[in-house]
Amino acid sequence: TCEPVLRVGGDIKEPKKIKDVAPIYPAEAQTAKVSGYVVLETLICSDGQVHDAKVIKSHPLLDQAALDAVRQWVYTPPLLTGAPVSVIMTVTVIFSLK
Repeated sequence: TCEPVLRVGGDIKEPKKIKDVAPIYPAEAQTAKVSGYVVLETLICSDGQVHDAKVIKSHPLLDQAALDAVRQWVYTPPLLTGAPVSVIMTVTVIFSLK
């Protein structure tokens, strides 16, 4: 787990994503022509790794794919007064049929 955690906002700037992993569109969702988005609350530790993510706005056919992708994302270490900190940040994963 991470050291004390702060929420992004104010003096705590949103860290920049440096490794993006696209979600794998579930076949069941594609067949059903489901598109939409999943909102996740993520815990990003001072090393920039996503250590936890939980769904806060769900789309049942898409939730697991969103979680699987976001847990692989990497960010620049979040900073507060120049020192790395752990943060909680909301992210949105969008699924759109092409």
